[in-house]
Amino acid sequence: MTPTAEAPPRPSGLPSWTREPLLHFLLLGAALFGVDRLLNRDTAGSNEIVISAEVDREARELFKAKRGHEPNAEETAALRQVWLDNEVLYREGLALQLDKGDTAIRERVIFKALSVVDGGTQLPPVKEAVLRDWFEKHRARYDEPARFDFQEAVLGGESNEADVRAFVDVLNNGVPGDTKAGLRVFKGRPHSNLLQSYGEDFAKALEGATVGQWLALQSREGWHAVRLDATSGARPASFEALRGVMLQDWTDATLAAQRSAAVAALARKYTVKVEAPAP
Repeated sequence: MTPTAEAPPRPSGLPSWTREPLLHFLLLGAALFGVDRLLNRDTAGSNEIVISAEVDREARELFKAKRGHEPNAEETAALRQVWLDNEVLYREGLALQLDKGDTAIRERVIFKALSVVDGGTQLPPVKEAVLRDWFEKHRARYDEPARFDFQEAVLGGESNEADVRAFVDVLNNGVPGDTKAGLRVFKGRPHSNLLQSYGEDFAKALEGATVGQWLALQSREGWHAVRLDATSGARPASFEALRGVMLQDWTDATLAAQRSAAVAALARKYTVKVEAPAP
């Protein structure tokens, strides 16, 4: 028998990327959760749901294809939670016979079940104090971040710290660089992008760099010859200027939270297990 482990606790809040499409629980659609219904056909009539190793594997592969990197522990938990929400909605849809007239198409049954859940959601009264509190808690979404214009001179082939530092000395002395070097130009990169692409040490060093001076900076992937060209400071967002946009975001988030709570309540009738990966 394949060993199983109890499912991890439901995350308190799913990452922002899980809210990309219009439907919260169909967020990545068939492109992300294309695992065939047959994976769970043996337990379709029971109250046990198994998040199989095959589900995890395909979710990881499709996440990597879409995002460009393997999911970390938090992202893996979010992927499992969304798949689980879909499975709960699918089973509830079958229990309500919402598959009648539909040729067992999983996404359509989930859509119908979600429509039933949505019918029970209700937006609370919009109060100014509530909106302002929500705005402050999510200010990072609206504030204009500091941005950086910089260039990177890329040496051909593999290069170590000594090679990059020597190349930087050549560039700072006004001597034409290696003809094998390429030049990458980056405009308006926010601080968050620097963290994601290069790491915290690189971002911190670039923030403190002198404009126009070539530097040898280390990222998580190696050494880089970089020159800071310009920066623009961070600017706080205005509640009044963004009220319409923020109101829509608050509405979407509030209804999504109600939807999550409703599906979580439905999921309590099931025993959820995570199948251990194959050795």
